[in-house]
Amino acid sequence: MGLLSDRELASLLPAETHAFAGPVPTQSVSSDEFMPVPQTSAQRRVEARVKELGATLARRHGMTRRRFLATASGMAAAFLAMNEVYGLLYDVSAAEAQTPQMAKERADGLAKQFVMDCHTHFLRDDTRIMTFVRQREAVGKAGWNKALAGKEQTIDDLKFANYYKEVFLDSDTKVALLSGAPSEVPQDWFLTNEMKAEARARVNREAGSRRLLSHAIFTPGYPGWMEQVDHAIRDLKPDSFKGYTIGDNTNKNLSKHPWRMDDDKLVYPFYEKLLKAGYDKVCVHKGLFPPSVEQQFPHLLAYSDVRDVGRAAKDWPKMTFIIYHGGYRFAGGGRAEDAWTQFEKTGRIEWVTDLAEVPSKYGVTNVYADVGQLFAQTTIADPRVSAAMMGTLIRGLGVDHVVWGTDAIWTGSPQWQIEALRRLEIPADMQKQHGFTPLGPADGPIKSAILGETNARLYTYERRAALATDRIAALKAEYEAAGAERSNLRYGYVLPARD
Repeated sequence: MGLLSDRELASLLPAETHAFAGPVPTQSVSSDEFMPVPQTSAQRRVEARVKELGATLARRHGMTRRRFLATASGMAAAFLAMNEVYGLLYDVSAAEAQTPQMAKERADGLAKQFVMDCHTHFLRDDTRIMTFVRQREAVGKAGWNKALAGKEQTIDDLKFANYYKEVFLDSDTKVALLSGAPSEVPQDWFLTNEMKAEARARVNREAGSRRLLSHAIFTPGYPGWMEQVDHAIRDLKPDSFKGYTIGDNTNKNLSKHPWRMDDDKLVYPFYEKLLKAGYDKVCVHKGLFPPSVEQQFPHLLAYSDVRDVGRAAKDWPKMTFIIYHGGYRFAGGGRAEDAWTQFEKTGRIEWVTDLAEVPSKYGVTNVYADVGQLFAQTTIADPRVSAAMMGTLIRGLGVDHVVWGTDAIWTGSPQWQIEALRRLEIPADMQKQHGFTPLGPADGPIKSAILGETNARLYTYERRAALATDRIAALKAEYEAAGAERSNLRYGYVLPARD
């Protein structure tokens, strides 16, 4: 299952055992939907510098490098290294990396910031996506990682328990929305709509507060799809609905039901049904369709870009459309270098700039961008692209129309992404040339809006006081008091390092 062939999979290694476990990823990690891109020379320099800084500072404080890199000072060291390689993009000081108490005080001061991540995933217990397991078994047999040799491997890292730990205990995320992905093959859905609703009920019941929200996936054109929408509205009561215009994103070779947001015959009756039922939000996966994928599936290109957003938004002004990944094209096997080249030459990036221009071209105010892999993939590959795209989206859509999502847990705990946005600033020359607004302080109005305030408004999240005293808050306090630390692991595949 998945896009990668057995031959392609044989050329990869599991990220859990072969990606450097630093505070911020230093190479592309993929699922089995696409080939990861090779580690760039800049990423190798960042990784080498993080290792050097980590070793030096760890010795100074009498701890192992791995332990140091799991601390707030270790996180600061990673951003220092990124500034050295990519330029001064992150607000971080050498003193913060050198002084654990200083770094801890900063982290503790920001820990109460309201972070609402409306783009998270885990896999169902009976998933067929077992290639992760096969990769780890192969690594154990080859002796590359002795801890895996002779040990039965599972896919538990991508399931509920680890999701709960990485999102709620290892990050500052206060509230998450559980998403999913559909497939022409029923068992290849990440989670069924029922599973998402059950997970939401379980987490919130055990927490004693509203910690988890959930999507229902809708699938235009699938047999009986509108009946499934009726079932979701009546029985599951999701917090919002999400669809993939590409159809089957997991098995693109099997995709038989791509659709357009502005299809007045197929999809407009769905919007009407939602509004009548009291739902006013539709989340739509867009982007993650680089030229290499287009070459394999050219017939899906028109369903992956954002050309259909404007008309749908204009025709349905009472509906809020949240475009996942901000329409960014160059993740999912693409190269951030291509995005940066476009931006340097034209001031535009496919298809992010097109999305940002929808309000001015169509006279609408009901289009939002979730940052998802747009932010995750460019932060680790070229944060100048992150800065350019955040500036573009804020300039075009408005700061109150850009929302937080991390696509965790594929890239591990979302804390590194939270920290990256808190520290990121658009360079002054980029601000001046392109009319971008400064992002400001970590807890300033712009970053606070993106990290949680706008999602809270969209989802009418009001009872925040309960979060400080619920069961998850108590568990997190116990977890931290016991000296627990982030694993800094990522889950998926990486290409072997070049000699």
